[in-house]
Amino acid sequence: MPTYEYECQECGKTFEKFHKMTEKPRVKCPHCGGKTKKLIGTGAGIIFKGEGFYATDYRSKEYKEAKKKEVELPPELKSELKDKSKSKSKKED
Repeated sequence: MPTYEYECQECGKTFEKFHKMTEKPRVKCPHCGGKTKKLIGTGAGIIFKGEGFYATDYRSKEYKEAKKKEVELPPELKSELKDKSKSKSKKED
């Protein structure tokens, strides 16, 4: 249910009211009891809760399992790759 903002036509005070979209706005001013009019608001920000809002949440089970089973490189190969990347960066300088 959304929150609506109202303005009293008699005292000019504004306030918010929480009710259904289908409900008729029969709201009286809580300050003076006067008639009110519904204001057009900017709306609220969207709040995402739970899973399903990141690209990785939509990955298939097969992909996730394959990613877990990936073999990590042996330390010798890791150091060799690091050395190659360092030599490339030195050549670029």
